[in-house]
Amino acid sequence: MGKTILSASLLSADFANIESEVKKCEENGVDWIHYDVMDGHFVDNITFGFAFIEQSKKHHNLVCDVHIMIDNPFLYARRFCRMGADILTFHYEACKSDKQIFQIIDDIHQCGCKAGLSINPKTPVSKLFPFLHSLDLVLIMSVEPGYGGQPFDENAPDKVKALKEYMNEHEIKNTLISIDGGINGKTAPIAKAVGCDVLVSGSYLFKAEDFKATVEQLKK
Repeated sequence: MGKTILSASLLSADFANIESEVKKCEENGVDWIHYDVMDGHFVDNITFGFAFIEQSKKHHNLVCDVHIMIDNPFLYARRFCRMGADILTFHYEACKSDKQIFQIIDDIHQCGCKAGLSINPKTPVSKLFPFLHSLDLVLIMSVEPGYGGQPFDENAPDKVKALKEYMNEHEIKNTLISIDGGINGKTAPIAKAVGCDVLVSGSYLFKAEDFKATVEQLKK
């Protein structure tokens, strides 16, 4: 496994000072900015959308890692790409069929973006297997999606192990494994040990007294 990628979830940032928050990320070794888009339907919470991503991206040069927790992702994927997503991740559970998932992946790639697919904690990891050759990233949710600050799902590492084993067996080498939810100083080493390439951290990172030291801790 190569260098750990740290994606900072803006859901836990200070929205009143978002420009300084993303600059802080850029200046202290964060690799990606993670945008959690929620519609109040697929998940209960409502966060931000197209305009927020487009405007905040003007204040940083990091990878724009957009995670859409919304119903009907096929209706919006292309627009999120146009608004500045470098990686666009949508949910398996929000799609009606495997055919639709492949179509969304194709739409994202046609826009010049990388495509990611996510599963919730209760969804078997095997549901990702048919799509791995087409994906740039898979995102394992280690909390129920919707809110930041939740405890880490203890079953998530086993999912990552099974995913990694399948990828090795089928020689899938270019798909990154990301994990999102409850990532802190204790769970980050566990996630990395089982094969995660990308760690999404929000509350633990943005509420840290020493931001730079916390970035270094999560990435080491």
